[in-house]
Amino acid sequence: MSCGHEQSMVTRKQELTARLLFSTMNDKRNVYTFEDYKCSPDPVFTVERECLEPCPAPIVVDNGSFQCRAGWASGVSQLDQPRLVFRSVAARSRGAARSDAHVGNDIPSLEPLRWTFKSAFDRNLVVNFDIQELIFDYVFMHLGISTQGHVDHPVVITEPPCNPLHCRQMMSELLFECYGVPRVAYGVDSLFSFSHNNVVSDGAGLPSTGLVVSSGYHCSHVLPVINGRLDAFNCKRVNLGGGEAASYLQRLLQLKYPANQTAITLSRMEELLHQHSYVALDYQHELEKWRSPNFYEREVHRVQLPFSGRAAGVCVSVEEKNERKTQQLRRLQEINSRRREEKLQEDQKRLETLLSVQELLEDGSLELFHRSLVELNMDSAEELQSYIHKLSMSVEQHRLMKAETAELEQPAEDGSEMVPELNQENDEPGKTSSAIQPLFNKAEYHQLFVGTERLRVPEILFQPSLIGEEQMGLMETMQFVLEQYPPELQEALVKNVFLTGGNLQYPGLKERVQRDLLAIRPFQSHFKVSLARRPALDAWFGACEWALSNPAEAQGWISRQDYEENGGEYLREHCASNIFIPMKLNKPSSATKQTLVGKCLTDASLPDTTSNDKDNDISLV
Repeated sequence: MSCGHEQSMVTRKQELTARLLFSTMNDKRNVYTFEDYKCSPDPVFTVERECLEPCPAPIVVDNGSFQCRAGWASGVSQLDQPRLVFRSVAARSRGAARSDAHVGNDIPSLEPLRWTFKSAFDRNLVVNFDIQELIFDYVFMHLGISTQGHVDHPVVITEPPCNPLHCRQMMSELLFECYGVPRVAYGVDSLFSFSHNNVVSDGAGLPSTGLVVSSGYHCSHVLPVINGRLDAFNCKRVNLGGGEAASYLQRLLQLKYPANQTAITLSRMEELLHQHSYVALDYQHELEKWRSPNFYEREVHRVQLPFSGRAAGVCVSVEEKNERKTQQLRRLQEINSRRREEKLQEDQKRLETLLSVQELLEDGSLELFHRSLVELNMDSAEELQSYIHKLSMSVEQHRLMKAETAELEQPAEDGSEMVPELNQENDEPGKTSSAIQPLFNKAEYHQLFVGTERLRVPEILFQPSLIGEEQMGLMETMQFVLEQYPPELQEALVKNVFLTGGNLQYPGLKERVQRDLLAIRPFQSHFKVSLARRPALDAWFGACEWALSNPAEAQGWISRQDYEENGGEYLREHCASNIFIPMKLNKPSSATKQTLVGKCLTDASLPDTTSNDKDNDISLV
């Protein structure tokens, strides 16, 4: 069966049939509504005493491409949650100053300003450090740090797996040079989450071996962890995440409901993903279920779009229509009358000014008269007389029109003569003044029937070909990573498969991974799949626990001295960090150096025979 045929199993005819079934039901139907959540500005907190004594507490920043979470690692119960959770975007128009930029929750509604959004990320990598600096300013200001020019607290910040050296170098340069932090620690967000959940489950925090599967807004990763350390050489990335899923759902619904394209926004699609989508245990079998009208009627989610207009089912009479037209005509007449009055006042004021200048000529004040003509941008007294004559005629014409309008409006105060054509509509035979015109149900017209889209959109994690991506899905990538190890190590990895990330919160995803893992593993092999308790927040909690358990002298912190001696790309490894692979420059050997020196001496001893040949001069240089 082809992919296009699979996606078109539920046809438009079946949906219309389901709508008819819905319309004949006597019970009250459950209709969902969009929350259209609007952000409220974050308060500016004050630094607690526990964050300053006996030493400055570390600041933990989970720098995600979708959301940024920041807070304190102080060990105090009232500070054990991230204080700031906001979207990692800044809205700043081209050419605007830094003070005019809005960051995170300072943007109340995302959709009107989405075209001005600027992100610090290219997929999951930080590349725009101007926007990253705005995000750090937002974090430090709202956490209550008031020191000018420097931050006295250590910083723990997350980075993507296998982060390029250049990105880490620019991040270290920003933190050390711009903010003057005393020390920095970098860690992978999914490994922080893995460490946090293993400590909770085991109670010992011993080095663990497992397979971490994470999925964020732009990318998904399969990370093998062996004896508590990341095996960076066998990490794999899939360029699919929640952002691609939301865009795919938006395209599906806009094609399905072309009349409501503007109302199907990306923010609402993200809400649909989080609240109405699920992962099918068997995708083909689940699609077959949706072919049944009864199953469709039971499982489809009707989502109400906002709309304007009268309530559904209300009738409008002809008298109401006539009254609205009468009121509209009166408003137009009032607007025209007000404009004529303003024009008359302007002309009168202008005429008085010109007449006062003419009086100067009659009084013999020639110097003052010529000066006034220059101010009026006129050349002679004849031009002045011409303007006075034109304005006098215009003022007289406006006064006559005003008098005629007043005479016409006087007998039409009851509105009977103002719109005679409206009152003649009911004089035709077969029509009465009480005739009503029923309207269709506008609310139902603005409803989205979300059916197979609920499972088709999350399925792109397992079948990227649904959206035209030529790459492996999560389970194929997991199988490829496992095949890089011997059977004994494969058994150890699959006994601790850990799922984390904000894009892995779909209902049924854990069961789907278990089913597919059972299919790819040998017969009677054992495995265990676990899901993070808080897939979107456990990275921050894991980084907070790491900061509390590793003081300043422990392994993993990069001091300013390390930064100055080893460069910005330097990394101190720890249990949740990347592997540091320094950049090696190929230095020429001693034999190569001697050959180059001999060649330079030989070239220098040759006579200058190419002084007049421009091309040869360039080639020698």
